[in-house]
Amino acid sequence: MVTRDHLKPRDCCAIKMTTPPPVFSSLTECAQGSQVNHERYKGLVDSFQAKYGEKPKYLVRAPGRVNLIGEHIDYSGYGVLPMALEQDITTAFVTNDSGEICLANVSDSYSELKCKVADIKISGHNWYEYFFCGLKGIVEHFSIDSPIGMKVLLDGNIPPSAGLSSSSALVCCAALATVVANNVPSPTKKELAEICAKCERYIGTEGGGMDQSISFMAEPGVAKMIEFNPIRCSDVKLPSSAAIVVSNTLVLANKAAFANYNERVVECRIAAQVIAKKKGLKWQDIRKLGQLMEALQLPLEKMVIVVAECLHGEAYMRNEVCKFLEVSDEDLASGSMSPSTLHMQKFELHKRAAHVYSESLRVIQFKKACENPSVTMEELGKLMNESHASCRDLYECSCPELDGLAVLCEKSGSCGTRLTGAGWGGCAISLVPKDNVDSFMQRISESFYQAHPVRAKQISTSLFATSPGGGASVCKLE
Repeated sequence: MVTRDHLKPRDCCAIKMTTPPPVFSSLTECAQGSQVNHERYKGLVDSFQAKYGEKPKYLVRAPGRVNLIGEHIDYSGYGVLPMALEQDITTAFVTNDSGEICLANVSDSYSELKCKVADIKISGHNWYEYFFCGLKGIVEHFSIDSPIGMKVLLDGNIPPSAGLSSSSALVCCAALATVVANNVPSPTKKELAEICAKCERYIGTEGGGMDQSISFMAEPGVAKMIEFNPIRCSDVKLPSSAAIVVSNTLVLANKAAFANYNERVVECRIAAQVIAKKKGLKWQDIRKLGQLMEALQLPLEKMVIVVAECLHGEAYMRNEVCKFLEVSDEDLASGSMSPSTLHMQKFELHKRAAHVYSESLRVIQFKKACENPSVTMEELGKLMNESHASCRDLYECSCPELDGLAVLCEKSGSCGTRLTGAGWGGCAISLVPKDNVDSFMQRISESFYQAHPVRAKQISTSLFATSPGGGASVCKLE
Protein backbone atom coordinates (compact mmCIF):
# COMPACT_ATOMS: atom_id res chain seq x y z
CA MET A 1 0.00 0.00 0.00
CA VAL A 2 1.38 3.42 -1.01
CA THR A 3 0.34 6.56 0.85
CA ARG A 4 1.70 10.09 0.81
CA ASP A 5 3.66 9.35 3.99
CA HIS A 6 5.11 6.14 2.60
CA LEU A 7 8.44 7.82 1.89
CA LYS A 8 10.10 9.67 4.73
CA PRO A 9 12.95 12.16 4.19
CA ARG A 10 16.38 11.12 5.36
CA ASP A 11 17.68 12.91 8.41
CA CYS A 12 20.74 14.18 6.54
CA CYS A 13 18.54 15.88 3.95
CA ALA A 14 16.36 17.45 6.62
CA ILE A 15 19.49 18.94 8.21
CA LYS A 16 20.69 20.36 4.91
CA MET A 17 17.29 21.94 4.30
CA THR A 18 17.63 23.94 7.51
CA THR A 19 20.87 25.57 6.38
CA PRO A 20 21.09 28.68 4.17
CA PRO A 21 22.45 28.51 0.60
CA PRO A 22 26.26 28.32 0.50
CA VAL A 23 28.44 31.41 0.19
CA PHE A 24 31.61 31.17 -1.93
CA SER A 25 34.56 33.54 -1.99
CA SER A 26 35.73 32.97 -5.56
CA LEU A 27 34.32 32.47 -9.04
CA THR A 28 36.10 29.12 -9.24
CA GLU A 29 34.24 27.79 -6.20
CA CYS A 30 30.95 29.22 -7.44
CA ALA A 31 31.38 27.55 -10.84
CA GLN A 32 31.65 24.14 -9.11
CA GLY A 33 34.30 22.82 -11.46
CA SER A 34 32.65 24.00 -14.69
CA GLN A 35 35.04 25.89 -16.96
CA VAL A 36 32.09 27.07 -19.03
CA ASN A 37 30.37 28.61 -16.01
CA HIS A 38 33.64 30.09 -14.74
CA GLU A 39 34.11 31.94 -18.03
CA ARG A 40 30.46 33.08 -17.97
CA TYR A 41 30.77 34.44 -14.45
CA LYS A 42 34.00 36.23 -15.25
CA GLY A 43 32.37 37.71 -18.36
CA LEU A 44 29.40 38.86 -16.29
CA VAL A 45 31.70 40.64 -13.82
CA ASP A 46 33.50 42.38 -16.69
CA SER A 47 30.21 43.35 -18.36
CA PHE A 48 28.89 44.75 -15.08
CA GLN A 49 31.96 46.94 -14.66
CA ALA A 50 31.71 48.15 -18.25
CA LYS A 51 28.02 49.03 -17.82
CA TYR A 52 27.97 50.58 -14.36
CA GLY A 53 31.56 51.78 -13.96
CA GLU A 54 32.19 49.73 -10.82
CA LYS A 55 32.71 46.10 -9.88
CA PRO A 56 29.82 44.03 -8.56
CA LYS A 57 30.00 43.04 -4.92
CA TYR A 58 28.06 39.78 -5.28
CA LEU A 59 27.14 37.09 -7.75
CA VAL A 60 24.04 35.00 -7.03
CA ARG A 61 23.13 31.94 -9.11
CA ALA A 62 20.09 29.66 -9.25
CA PRO A 63 19.98 26.59 -11.50
CA GLY A 64 17.39 25.34 -13.95
CA ARG A 65 16.08 21.81 -13.63
CA VAL A 66 14.71 18.78 -15.40
CA ASN A 67 11.99 16.73 -13.80
CA LEU A 68 12.81 13.05 -14.19
CA ILE A 69 9.25 11.97 -13.43
CA GLY A 70 6.18 13.41 -11.74
CA GLU A 71 4.66 16.00 -14.08
CA HIS A 72 1.80 18.32 -13.13
CA ILE A 73 1.28 16.76 -9.71
CA ASP A 74 3.09 19.11 -7.31
CA TYR A 75 0.19 21.57 -7.28
CA SER A 76 -2.11 18.67 -6.38
CA GLY A 77 0.09 17.99 -3.33
CA TYR A 78 2.15 15.04 -4.61
CA GLY A 79 5.89 14.35 -4.64
CA VAL A 80 8.11 14.89 -7.68
CA LEU A 81 11.58 13.79 -8.71
CA PRO A 82 13.67 16.58 -10.28
CA MET A 83 17.38 17.29 -10.54
CA ALA A 84 19.19 20.59 -11.04
CA LEU A 85 21.01 21.45 -14.25
CA GLU A 86 24.44 22.98 -14.58
CA GLN A 87 22.77 25.79 -16.57
CA ASP A 88 21.65 28.69 -14.39
CA ILE A 89 20.46 32.26 -14.04
CA THR A 90 23.16 34.47 -12.50
CA THR A 91 22.92 38.03 -11.26
CA ALA A 92 25.76 40.42 -10.45
CA PHE A 93 24.90 43.38 -8.26
CA VAL A 94 25.94 46.17 -5.92
CA THR A 95 23.72 47.93 -3.41
CA ASN A 96 23.04 51.63 -2.91
CA ASP A 97 20.97 53.87 -0.64
CA SER A 98 18.80 55.33 -3.41
CA GLY A 99 15.95 52.86 -3.03
CA GLU A 100 16.16 52.48 -6.80
CA ILE A 101 16.71 49.34 -8.83
CA CYS A 102 18.59 49.38 -12.14
CA LEU A 103 17.92 46.08 -13.89
CA ALA A 104 19.59 44.94 -17.12
CA ASN A 105 20.46 41.76 -18.98
CA VAL A 106 23.68 40.94 -20.82
CA SER A 107 21.54 40.07 -23.84
CA ASP A 108 20.39 43.02 -25.92
CA SER A 109 17.11 41.23 -26.64
CA TYR A 110 15.89 42.06 -23.12
CA SER A 111 14.82 45.61 -22.22
CA GLU A 112 16.35 47.50 -19.30
CA LEU A 113 14.47 49.06 -16.41
CA LYS A 114 15.09 51.66 -13.74
CA CYS A 115 12.54 52.38 -11.03
CA LYS A 116 12.04 52.77 -7.31
CA VAL A 117 11.82 49.44 -5.51
CA ALA A 118 8.64 50.72 -3.87
CA ASP A 119 7.08 51.32 -7.32
CA ILE A 120 7.52 47.89 -8.88
CA LYS A 121 4.45 46.44 -10.57
CA ILE A 122 3.79 42.92 -11.82
CA SER A 123 1.45 42.50 -14.78
CA GLY A 124 2.89 39.28 -16.24
CA HIS A 125 4.01 40.81 -19.53
CA ASN A 126 7.73 41.54 -19.08
CA TRP A 127 10.78 39.33 -18.42
CA TYR A 128 11.97 41.41 -15.47
CA GLU A 129 8.72 40.86 -13.60
CA TYR A 130 9.97 37.40 -12.59
CA PHE A 131 12.84 39.23 -10.87
CA PHE A 132 10.24 41.48 -9.22
CA CYS A 133 8.36 38.40 -7.96
CA GLY A 134 11.41 37.24 -6.01
CA LEU A 135 12.21 40.72 -4.74
CA LYS A 136 8.64 41.42 -3.65
CA GLY A 137 8.29 38.02 -2.01
CA ILE A 138 11.31 38.61 0.24
CA VAL A 139 10.36 42.21 1.05
CA GLU A 140 6.84 41.20 2.09
CA HIS A 141 7.76 37.99 3.91
CA PHE A 142 10.42 39.64 6.06
CA SER A 143 8.55 42.98 6.36
CA ILE A 144 11.44 45.05 4.99
CA ASP A 145 10.30 48.68 5.39
CA SER A 146 12.92 50.36 3.20
CA PRO A 147 14.34 47.89 0.65
CA ILE A 148 17.88 48.67 -0.41
CA GLY A 149 18.56 49.91 -3.93
CA MET A 150 20.51 47.74 -6.37
CA LYS A 151 22.33 47.90 -9.67
CA VAL A 152 21.76 44.51 -11.28
CA LEU A 153 23.05 42.75 -14.39
CA LEU A 154 21.65 39.32 -15.27
CA ASP A 155 22.98 36.49 -17.39
CA GLY A 156 21.48 33.08 -18.07
CA ASN A 157 22.22 30.02 -20.17
CA ILE A 158 18.98 28.13 -19.47
CA PRO A 159 17.04 28.04 -22.76
CA PRO A 160 13.93 30.20 -22.21
CA SER A 161 10.44 28.72 -22.50
CA ALA A 162 11.93 25.24 -22.80
CA GLY A 163 10.42 23.54 -19.76
CA LEU A 164 13.72 23.82 -17.88
CA SER A 165 12.48 26.30 -15.29
CA SER A 166 14.31 29.43 -16.45
CA SER A 167 11.52 31.62 -15.04
CA SER A 168 11.56 30.00 -11.59
CA ALA A 169 15.36 30.16 -11.54
CA LEU A 170 15.08 33.90 -12.14
CA VAL A 171 12.58 34.23 -9.27
CA CYS A 172 14.88 32.25 -6.94
CA CYS A 173 17.94 34.21 -8.05
CA ALA A 174 16.17 37.51 -7.39
CA ALA A 175 14.93 36.37 -3.99
CA LEU A 176 18.39 35.28 -2.87
CA ALA A 177 19.94 38.51 -4.17
CA THR A 178 17.34 40.50 -2.21
CA VAL A 179 18.14 38.51 0.94
CA VAL A 180 21.85 39.28 0.54
CA ALA A 181 21.33 42.95 -0.36
CA ASN A 182 19.08 43.59 2.64
CA ASN A 183 21.10 41.53 5.15
CA VAL A 184 18.20 39.21 5.95
CA PRO A 185 19.49 36.88 8.72
CA SER A 186 20.26 33.50 7.11
CA PRO A 187 16.92 32.15 5.86
CA THR A 188 17.03 28.40 5.25
CA LYS A 189 16.80 26.68 1.89
CA LYS A 190 13.37 25.35 2.81
CA GLU A 191 12.13 28.79 3.83
CA LEU A 192 13.40 30.36 0.59
CA ALA A 193 11.81 27.61 -1.50
CA GLU A 194 8.44 28.12 0.20
CA ILE A 195 8.62 31.90 -0.24
CA CYS A 196 9.53 31.62 -3.93
CA ALA A 197 6.81 29.05 -4.64
CA LYS A 198 4.24 31.51 -3.31
CA CYS A 199 5.64 34.70 -4.78
CA GLU A 200 5.95 33.33 -8.34
CA ARG A 201 2.16 33.22 -8.33
CA TYR A 202 2.23 37.04 -8.50
CA ILE A 203 2.85 36.50 -12.21
CA GLY A 204 -0.46 34.65 -12.56
CA THR A 205 0.62 31.00 -12.75
CA GLU A 206 -0.93 28.68 -10.17
CA GLY A 207 2.11 26.41 -9.92
CA GLY A 208 3.33 24.05 -7.22
CA GLY A 209 6.66 24.17 -5.44
CA MET A 210 8.87 21.78 -7.41
CA ASP A 211 10.96 24.26 -9.38
CA GLN A 212 11.77 26.51 -6.45
CA SER A 213 12.50 23.59 -4.12
CA ILE A 214 15.05 21.91 -6.39
CA SER A 215 16.65 25.26 -7.26
CA PHE A 216 17.58 25.74 -3.59
CA MET A 217 17.94 22.15 -2.33
CA ALA A 218 19.79 20.48 -5.21
CA GLU A 219 23.11 18.77 -4.58
CA PRO A 220 25.67 17.59 -7.15
CA GLY A 221 25.36 13.94 -8.13
CA VAL A 222 21.83 13.23 -6.87
CA ALA A 223 18.27 13.88 -7.94
CA LYS A 224 15.76 14.72 -5.20
CA MET A 225 12.44 13.26 -4.23
CA ILE A 226 10.60 16.41 -3.10
CA GLU A 227 7.36 16.18 -1.14
CA PHE A 228 5.14 18.98 0.06
CA ASN A 229 3.01 20.28 2.91
CA PRO A 230 5.56 20.70 4.41
CA ILE A 231 8.45 20.62 1.93
CA ARG A 232 10.83 17.74 2.57
CA CYS A 233 13.31 15.94 0.36
CA SER A 234 15.43 12.82 0.05
CA ASP A 235 18.25 11.79 -2.27
CA VAL A 236 17.67 9.64 -5.33
CA LYS A 237 20.71 8.27 -7.12
CA LEU A 238 20.38 7.04 -10.68
CA PRO A 239 22.23 3.88 -11.72
CA SER A 240 25.92 4.56 -12.37
CA SER A 241 25.48 3.40 -15.98
CA ALA A 242 22.73 5.95 -16.69
CA ALA A 243 22.92 9.35 -18.35
CA ILE A 244 20.20 11.94 -18.94
CA VAL A 245 20.08 13.59 -22.37
CA VAL A 246 18.01 16.74 -22.87
CA SER A 247 16.61 17.57 -26.30
CA ASN A 248 14.73 20.81 -26.94
CA THR A 249 11.91 20.80 -29.50
CA LEU A 250 12.36 24.61 -29.77
CA VAL A 251 8.59 24.93 -29.49
CA LEU A 252 8.21 27.71 -26.93
CA ALA A 253 6.44 26.65 -23.75
CA ASN A 254 5.79 29.78 -21.71
CA LYS A 255 3.23 28.66 -19.11
CA ALA A 256 2.50 32.25 -18.05
CA ALA A 257 1.57 33.31 -21.59
CA PHE A 258 -1.54 31.17 -21.98
CA ALA A 259 -4.20 29.58 -19.82
CA ASN A 260 -3.50 25.87 -20.46
CA TYR A 261 -1.50 25.44 -17.26
CA ASN A 262 -4.04 27.14 -15.02
CA GLU A 263 -6.87 25.26 -16.76
CA ARG A 264 -5.32 21.99 -15.60
CA VAL A 265 -5.07 23.30 -12.05
CA VAL A 266 -8.76 24.17 -12.09
CA GLU A 267 -9.76 20.81 -13.61
CA CYS A 268 -7.86 18.97 -10.88
CA ARG A 269 -9.53 21.12 -8.22
CA ILE A 270 -13.04 20.55 -9.57
CA ALA A 271 -12.35 16.82 -10.03
CA ALA A 272 -11.41 16.62 -6.35
CA GLN A 273 -14.54 18.54 -5.36
CA VAL A 274 -16.91 16.42 -7.47
CA ILE A 275 -15.47 13.18 -6.05
CA ALA A 276 -15.60 14.63 -2.53
CA LYS A 277 -19.30 15.41 -2.88
CA LYS A 278 -20.00 11.92 -4.26
CA LYS A 279 -18.23 10.47 -1.23
CA GLY A 280 -20.22 12.57 1.21
CA LEU A 281 -17.37 14.90 2.21
CA LYS A 282 -17.62 18.64 2.72
CA TRP A 283 -16.41 19.35 -0.79
CA GLN A 284 -15.99 23.10 -0.28
CA ASP A 285 -12.97 22.38 1.95
CA ILE A 286 -11.22 20.31 -0.73
CA ARG A 287 -8.85 22.20 -3.02
CA LYS A 288 -6.43 19.49 -4.15
CA LEU A 289 -6.52 15.86 -5.19
CA GLY A 290 -3.97 15.16 -2.44
CA GLN A 291 -6.36 16.61 0.16
CA LEU A 292 -9.09 14.35 -1.19
CA MET A 293 -6.95 11.25 -0.71
CA GLU A 294 -6.13 12.28 2.85
CA ALA A 295 -9.81 12.90 3.62
CA LEU A 296 -10.79 9.49 2.23
CA GLN A 297 -7.81 7.83 3.99
CA LEU A 298 -7.10 5.66 0.96
CA PRO A 299 -3.80 4.65 -0.69
CA LEU A 300 -2.86 5.84 -4.17
CA GLU A 301 -3.74 2.53 -5.78
CA LYS A 302 -7.31 2.85 -4.50
CA MET A 303 -7.60 6.46 -5.66
CA VAL A 304 -7.08 5.35 -9.27
CA ILE A 305 -10.11 3.08 -8.79
CA VAL A 306 -12.12 5.85 -7.08
CA VAL A 307 -11.62 8.09 -10.12
CA ALA A 308 -13.03 5.42 -12.42
CA GLU A 309 -16.00 4.87 -10.09
CA CYS A 310 -16.88 8.51 -9.45
CA LEU A 311 -16.13 10.35 -12.69
CA HIS A 312 -17.50 9.56 -16.13
CA GLY A 313 -15.09 9.55 -19.05
CA GLU A 314 -16.63 12.39 -21.05
CA ALA A 315 -15.92 16.06 -20.51
CA TYR A 316 -18.10 17.72 -17.87
CA MET A 317 -19.95 20.79 -19.07
CA ARG A 318 -19.93 23.83 -16.81
CA ASN A 319 -23.68 23.70 -16.13
CA GLU A 320 -23.34 19.99 -15.29
CA VAL A 321 -20.73 20.76 -12.64
CA CYS A 322 -22.85 23.56 -11.20
CA LYS A 323 -25.91 21.31 -11.03
CA PHE A 324 -24.03 18.48 -9.33
CA LEU A 325 -22.30 20.74 -6.79
CA GLU A 326 -25.56 22.68 -6.29
CA VAL A 327 -23.94 26.07 -6.85
CA SER A 328 -24.58 28.98 -9.18
CA ASP A 329 -22.29 29.71 -12.09
CA GLU A 330 -20.99 32.74 -10.21
CA ASP A 331 -20.24 30.65 -7.11
CA LEU A 332 -18.35 28.08 -9.18
CA ALA A 333 -16.29 30.84 -10.78
CA SER A 334 -15.43 32.53 -7.49
CA GLY A 335 -14.94 29.37 -5.45
CA SER A 336 -13.20 26.94 -7.78
CA MET A 337 -11.83 28.85 -10.76
CA SER A 338 -9.25 31.60 -11.30
CA PRO A 339 -9.20 34.88 -13.27
CA SER A 340 -7.41 33.33 -16.27
CA THR A 341 -9.81 30.36 -16.47
CA LEU A 342 -13.23 32.03 -16.26
CA HIS A 343 -13.76 31.33 -19.96
CA MET A 344 -13.82 27.55 -19.44
CA GLN A 345 -17.08 25.84 -20.39
CA LYS A 346 -16.02 22.20 -20.09
CA PHE A 347 -13.71 20.24 -17.81
CA GLU A 348 -11.87 16.94 -18.44
CA LEU A 349 -12.16 15.73 -14.86
CA HIS A 350 -11.63 11.98 -15.32
CA LYS A 351 -8.53 12.35 -17.49
CA ARG A 352 -6.82 14.88 -15.23
CA ALA A 353 -7.46 13.02 -11.97
CA ALA A 354 -6.46 9.68 -13.51
CA HIS A 355 -3.14 11.22 -14.60
CA VAL A 356 -2.40 12.76 -11.21
CA TYR A 357 -2.91 9.58 -9.20
CA SER A 358 -1.17 7.25 -11.67
CA GLU A 359 1.74 9.65 -12.11
CA SER A 360 2.13 9.96 -8.36
CA LEU A 361 2.42 6.19 -8.16
CA ARG A 362 5.10 6.21 -10.87
CA VAL A 363 7.20 8.69 -8.89
CA ILE A 364 7.24 6.38 -5.88
CA GLN A 365 7.93 3.34 -8.05
CA PHE A 366 10.82 5.17 -9.75
CA LYS A 367 12.41 6.10 -6.42
CA LYS A 368 12.03 2.58 -5.03
CA ALA A 369 13.54 1.14 -8.22
CA CYS A 370 16.58 3.42 -7.90
CA GLU A 371 17.13 2.09 -4.37
CA ASN A 372 17.44 -1.44 -5.75
CA PRO A 373 21.11 -2.21 -6.67
CA SER A 374 19.96 -4.61 -9.38
CA VAL A 375 17.52 -2.22 -11.07
CA THR A 376 17.75 -2.15 -14.86
CA MET A 377 17.55 0.98 -16.96
CA GLU A 378 14.71 -0.67 -18.86
CA GLU A 379 12.62 -0.69 -15.66
CA LEU A 380 13.17 3.02 -15.13
CA GLY A 381 12.69 3.73 -18.82
CA LYS A 382 9.33 1.96 -18.83
CA LEU A 383 8.07 4.29 -16.10
CA MET A 384 9.29 7.31 -18.06
CA ASN A 385 7.55 6.10 -21.22
CA GLU A 386 4.33 5.53 -19.27
CA SER A 387 4.64 9.04 -17.84
CA HIS A 388 4.92 10.58 -21.29
CA ALA A 389 1.93 8.59 -22.55
CA SER A 390 -0.13 9.82 -19.59
CA CYS A 391 0.92 13.43 -20.18
CA ARG A 392 0.02 13.03 -23.85
CA ASP A 393 -3.30 11.17 -23.54
CA LEU A 394 -4.73 12.04 -20.11
CA TYR A 395 -3.27 15.43 -19.25
CA GLU A 396 -3.02 16.52 -22.90
CA CYS A 397 0.01 18.70 -22.26
CA SER A 398 2.28 17.35 -24.98
CA CYS A 399 2.52 18.52 -28.59
CA PRO A 400 3.25 16.84 -31.97
CA GLU A 401 6.92 17.83 -31.86
CA LEU A 402 7.41 16.30 -28.40
CA ASP A 403 5.59 13.13 -29.38
CA GLY A 404 7.60 12.80 -32.59
CA LEU A 405 10.86 13.44 -30.74
CA ALA A 406 9.98 10.76 -28.18
CA VAL A 407 9.56 8.24 -30.99
CA LEU A 408 12.89 9.26 -32.53
CA CYS A 409 14.62 8.92 -29.16
CA GLU A 410 13.24 5.41 -28.70
CA LYS A 411 14.46 4.42 -32.17
CA SER A 412 17.87 5.99 -31.43
CA GLY A 413 18.54 3.93 -28.32
CA SER A 414 16.92 5.58 -25.29
CA CYS A 415 15.61 3.31 -22.54
CA GLY A 416 12.85 5.83 -21.83
CA THR A 417 11.85 9.32 -22.97
CA ARG A 418 9.31 11.78 -21.64
CA LEU A 419 8.47 15.46 -21.77
CA THR A 420 9.79 17.51 -18.86
CA GLY A 421 8.33 20.69 -17.44
CA ALA A 422 4.86 22.03 -18.13
CA GLY A 423 4.78 20.65 -21.67
CA TRP A 424 3.02 22.12 -24.72
CA GLY A 425 6.51 22.41 -26.17
CA GLY A 426 9.91 22.65 -24.55
CA CYS A 427 12.17 19.71 -23.85
CA ALA A 428 12.18 15.94 -23.69
CA ILE A 429 14.56 13.96 -21.49
CA SER A 430 15.91 10.52 -22.31
CA LEU A 431 17.47 7.85 -20.11
CA VAL A 432 20.47 6.58 -22.07
CA PRO A 433 23.31 4.16 -21.21
CA LYS A 434 26.45 6.25 -20.69
CA ASP A 435 28.37 4.16 -23.22
CA ASN A 436 25.79 5.01 -25.88
CA VAL A 437 25.38 8.75 -25.28
CA ASP A 438 27.56 9.90 -28.19
CA SER A 439 25.88 7.66 -30.74
CA PHE A 440 22.42 8.50 -29.37
CA MET A 441 23.06 12.24 -29.62
CA GLN A 442 24.48 11.87 -33.12
CA ARG A 443 21.31 10.11 -34.28
CA ILE A 444 19.04 12.73 -32.71
CA SER A 445 21.19 15.46 -34.18
CA GLU A 446 20.84 14.03 -37.66
CA SER A 447 17.18 13.04 -37.54
CA PHE A 448 15.68 15.93 -35.57
CA TYR A 449 17.99 18.95 -35.77
CA GLN A 450 20.11 18.86 -38.89
CA ALA A 451 17.10 17.88 -41.00
CA HIS A 452 15.42 21.16 -39.99
CA PRO A 453 17.14 24.50 -40.89
CA VAL A 454 15.86 26.47 -37.88
CA ARG A 455 16.68 23.72 -35.38
CA ALA A 456 20.11 23.17 -36.90
CA LYS A 457 21.16 26.72 -35.98
CA GLN A 458 20.44 26.12 -32.28
CA ILE A 459 21.65 22.57 -31.83
CA SER A 460 24.61 23.49 -29.61
CA THR A 461 22.31 24.69 -26.81
CA SER A 462 19.37 22.38 -27.56
CA LEU A 463 20.87 18.89 -27.27
CA PHE A 464 23.08 17.98 -24.34
CA ALA A 465 23.85 15.29 -21.78
CA THR A 466 23.66 16.29 -18.14
CA SER A 467 24.05 15.04 -14.58
CA PRO A 468 22.59 16.39 -11.31
CA GLY A 469 24.03 19.80 -10.39
CA GLY A 470 24.15 21.91 -7.25
CA GLY A 471 21.62 24.38 -5.89
CA ALA A 472 21.49 28.16 -5.54
CA SER A 473 24.52 29.90 -4.07
CA VAL A 474 26.13 33.26 -3.38
CA CYS A 475 29.61 34.42 -4.36
CA LYS A 476 30.96 37.38 -2.38
CA LEU A 477 33.56 39.12 -4.52
CA GLU A 478 36.63 40.75 -3.06
